[in-house]
Amino acid sequence: MAWSVLETAQTFLMGYALARALDDGFLAGRAGVGLGWLGVAAAAVIVGAFGTGRVYGCVAALVEPLRDRLVRGVVERGVREADDGALSGLTQQVEIARDTFAGLVMVSRSFVFTAAGALIGLFSLAPPLLLVVVPPLVAGVALFLASLRPLARRQEAFLVADEALATGLGAVCPGLRDITAAGAEESVADHTGRRVDAEYRAARSLARWGVLRVASLAVGGQLPVVLLLAAAPWLLARGVTAGALIGALAYVTQSLLPALQNLVHGLGTSGSRLAVVLRRLAPADEPPRAPRQEPGPAPAAVARPTAPGQKPASTPAAPRHTAPGQKPASTPAMTHPTAPRTPPTDPPLPPTPPDALTLSSVTFAYGPAAAPVIEDLDLRVPRGTHLAVVGPSGIGKSTLAGIVAGLLRPRHGSVHLCGHRVPGATSRAHRVLIPQEAYVFRGSLAENLGELRPKPVPPEELWAAAEAVGLTELMERLGGPGAEIDPGALSAGERQLIALARAHLSDAPVVILDEATCHLDPEAEERAERAFVRRPGTTLVVVAHRVGSARRADRVLVMDGRRLAFGTHDDLMTRSPLYRDLMGTWSPTAPVSSPPTAPPSSSEPALALGDPYGVDPVARARLAGDGGHVVAHGPVGQMKAAGDLRDGGALGSQG
Repeated sequence: MAWSVLETAQTFLMGYALARALDDGFLAGRAGVGLGWLGVAAAAVIVGAFGTGRVYGCVAALVEPLRDRLVRGVVERGVREADDGALSGLTQQVEIARDTFAGLVMVSRSFVFTAAGALIGLFSLAPPLLLVVVPPLVAGVALFLASLRPLARRQEAFLVADEALATGLGAVCPGLRDITAAGAEESVADHTGRRVDAEYRAARSLARWGVLRVASLAVGGQLPVVLLLAAAPWLLARGVTAGALIGALAYVTQSLLPALQNLVHGLGTSGSRLAVVLRRLAPADEPPRAPRQEPGPAPAAVARPTAPGQKPASTPAAPRHTAPGQKPASTPAMTHPTAPRTPPTDPPLPPTPPDALTLSSVTFAYGPAAAPVIEDLDLRVPRGTHLAVVGPSGIGKSTLAGIVAGLLRPRHGSVHLCGHRVPGATSRAHRVLIPQEAYVFRGSLAENLGELRPKPVPPEELWAAAEAVGLTELMERLGGPGAEIDPGALSAGERQLIALARAHLSDAPVVILDEATCHLDPEAEERAERAFVRRPGTTLVVVAHRVGSARRADRVLVMDGRRLAFGTHDDLMTRSPLYRDLMGTWSPTAPVSSPPTAPPSSSEPALALGDPYGVDPVARARLAGDGGHVVAHGPVGQMKAAGDLRDGGALGSQG
């Protein structure tokens, strides 16, 4: 308190000495007296600075005990409740509370003693000056104090919304690949969008109340200057000297206005920040509540289905794996035979299930001004169909797969999966998409295989899926379903086998393979595709890069811009020149046992020698000296041994 009085004296002498220097010195023709009073004002500044320095020591003595109490409370709570946030509270939040509290003490003390010194000085110079300065000053302070509580609440709401958004983005950004793999882009975007909107609303509300803070500064600190200048003739007529008027302006501009600015900004911002931190550091008086679940789609919307043939718990009425033509379990009951006399009627026929895939006038382009990649495409794929999609590289095959899966939105037209509009949460539960670069995460093999199923998945189902797609050998080599896997230690082909087994275990009735077997040899590819064909109730869509995939399919879609062809393999070989070109020339020859470089006995080449997919038939099954692999463009010496799936990088690009 005593040291703050020195600051009051400095404020008082600054305006009073300036007024005396003018009235008794320079305006009276006595320059020495004027300089003497200016010297007094300079000495007052030095004395005030000394007092302010001493005040900092006193504030430290007041603040450090608060810090000690906060540290003690944080440590006790951390030990007692095993609080994970205790370290953050100890190292960051306690320091924020200490620094903010010290700033508030300094700001509030400075305003009180500065205002006291200025008002005493105004009264000493001329009491009428108080009539001009005090009313707007009081009005400005009152306006600020009235807005302080709602402003603090909105400041806290903004801080909470900002932290919630930062926390959400901190969880989303590292898991973008997981989100894409699980098909949860829409739900995560919606959740993040709600947090962005919440922070936006909090910021707007804070800005609206911030206008009152600016208004209080204008009324309390700047309006007195205008009033002093406007009332100067009236004041001079009532005996106020020119020096007193200049001294009053000095009090307002050099003391009251800066002190009020510090008070408004300090209490308006730091005060709410201190309140938030203290509430978080305070021990909870009630037991912790269960965390509130954010609204979002049901788990089935992220394609985490149940075992094949079993009804998922979240959608009990969905015949997800009913074979085509089979009567659903929910068929309406027949008329009871003992009903009142009515004409006999036939039992109602079961409703015809919708097609697995329907595209109506679909047009898609990568930009408003871009040429359409797909234009006015109509396609109907009945349930249980095996469809292969072929065409030159870059023609739009992977784009079509993305549209069917709901990852891309068409510019025009509609897409339906099993009767459900795409994109949509329900349609996502009816499809599984495997891209060229298979997704495998760190964890156990069982966790990777059962990613699209409720946990736990019975081990016998894991082994059955592995046997179906050809993963058994790799699973045994890794150590079984419980083995921990490192995705970086697996080859591209091994990762594709894991992804194929994961899709086979899912309950999604539509399986989309977007060059998902390009890193496998032809025999492994055929085995995987036939596994999905034999899977009950499954519709298989394959973006093909080998002849075999197209020949095995029930129907083939040939994409060539707007010139599309759709039919069976034999039909397209007759009427589609592009399809014949993609198939290449192939005919069996007589068996030759030696030498190793002799012509092949039979072969099934990739879509074309040197084709745009970057795949050459270097050494194929049933060739002498064959290693059983198709490899990317490169030296022939890169051929791998049969059964070795560690083939490295990707094969070409997607369409």
